Amino acid sequence: MNKIFAASLAAIILAATTGLAGCKSQKQSGDDTATDTIAVTQITFNADSAFASIEKQCSFGARVPNSEAHDRCAAYIVAQFKALGLDVTEQKADLKAWDGKVLKSNNIIAAYRPELTDRIIICTHWESRPWADADPDSTKHHQPVMAANDGASGVAVMLEVARHLGELKPNIGIDFICFDSEDYGAPYWAESQAPQDGSDWCLGSQYWAAHPHVPGYKARFGILLDMVGGQDARFAYEGISMRYARDVMVKVWDAATRAKADHLFQPIEGGYAQDDHVPMNETAGIPTIDIIPFIEGEHSFGTTWHTTSDTPQNISKETLRGVGQTLLQFISEQ
Repeated sequence: MNKIFAASLAAIILAATTGLAGCKSQKQSGDDTATDTIAVTQITFNADSAFASIEKQCSFGARVPNSEAHDRCAAYIVAQFKALGLDVTEQKADLKAWDGKVLKSNNIIAAYRPELTDRIIICTHWESRPWADADPDSTKHHQPVMAANDGASGVAVMLEVARHLGELKPNIGIDFICFDSEDYGAPYWAESQAPQDGSDWCLGSQYWAAHPHVPGYKARFGILLDMVGGQDARFAYEGISMRYARDVMVKVWDAATRAKADHLFQPIEGGYAQDDHVPMNETAGIPTIDIIPFIEGEHSFGTTWHTTSDTPQNISKETLRGVGQTLLQFISEQ
């Protein structure tokens, strides 16, 4: 996805909302006594199982839209959610990309307790980028990305969280949404041919936000997972998330402390990411946060981002555990 932090967007959002430093101090100055009264879930996230799912998704090959690997992986994801007893909807649509290509897109929605009107969303994107255009080796820039982290990790965490819902028994409905065609934004050599507003990215979530799978669909909030398995991952307060869903982000970070994952979830200001949470916030009107790496330095999203090194060998089970356990803790508090 276009995880490039835009200075112009940052300036607009910063001018439209209060400072992120205030959010930081609010988080840090919270009442520890009150926090301690919240029960810690005894359900343990299985990082080995999540890692096995990443390996399985990658075994199909790069899941580039319109490819056989893409369709085989979609069938796998659908089958996994159905096996867990969730109601699955495949939202298929022909989406026109920046280069004129028609992408056979498939948003996969798995609903836990679809009869409930009080709902939350946990989402990710599941397909692979066609171009490894950030690879250190420029001869590989036209190769596809395997997307173990930038795609498969979010799906794997969601599947493992869904696996534990029978034990957790939350009193809310949960929709797990796997967005397609997120990472088809123009590579650097074709940027002049693409829209300049970022709309060449996140095609699946744009479509879903304008055409939800259930007419009149409502949810309290959403949580987007993006690259949640990197060995060097650290998660900061992403700016667009704080603009639209500050309370949700702070509560998730609080849950991470109880899940013993506060080494990953750091209460500091991050950047601004053009990601699937943008149409969810701005078009669907659902307050949605983005759990996405923010690493100071040259590689803000991690060294494997949009490279041929984004493979299972570079996934951290500890990162998967921290994110998954945080979600189980957060869901238990709803």
